[in-house]
Order: sequence, then C-alpha cells, then structure tokens
Amino acid sequence: MFLEGAKWDFKHRQLDDSDPKVLFTEGPVVWLKPVRTVTIPHVSNYDCPMYRTTERRGVLTTTGKSSNFVMNMRLPTDRPSNYWVLRGVALLLQMDG
Repeated sequence: MFLEGAKWDFKHRQLDDSDPKVLFTEGPVVWLKPVRTVTIPHVSNYDCPMYRTTERRGVLTTTGKSSNFVMNMRLPTDRPSNYWVLRGVALLLQMDG
C-alpha cells in the first residue's frame, strides 16, 4: 500500500506530514483481524479511504460506492481527522504506470 498526501511515521506508528515534494510514500503493513467494535481501544484516528488506483474514481455500483473504492482504514493520528481530509490523504493499492 501507498499513502498519498501523508507519510507513515514508523517510529510513532501514526500518520505524519509528508516530506516536501514527495507525493507518495510506502504505507504501513496492515493485519486485518476481525474483532468486536467494543474491544477496539479509543485512540484518535483518521478513517482513511483506500482506493485500488490513483484515479480515485470509478463507476458507481448499486451500493452507491465507487468501483475503485475498497474500504476505509482507521489510521492513528495525533491531529484532527479534518486535517487529513483537507490534504486529501488516501491509501492506494497500486501506482499507475
């Protein structure tokens, strides 16, 4: 996975501002493990959209979601969610090219 608009701080395990003039960075390794919602610890996070490609658009499906959209991923952060929304931060599964 790749992050667009931000970078992953591996030391603090959270989102961080990307370096100047760097558009894409390597994202964190993610382990998807189903758990009950009540057991998830409450930490400040950003519900980061995950897309298949950098286009961030696709044909709308019957569910009303884009065919390019995969899911939202909760990423820990020490900033408000709106901070990342305004920067257009997203996870990408593949780079174009």
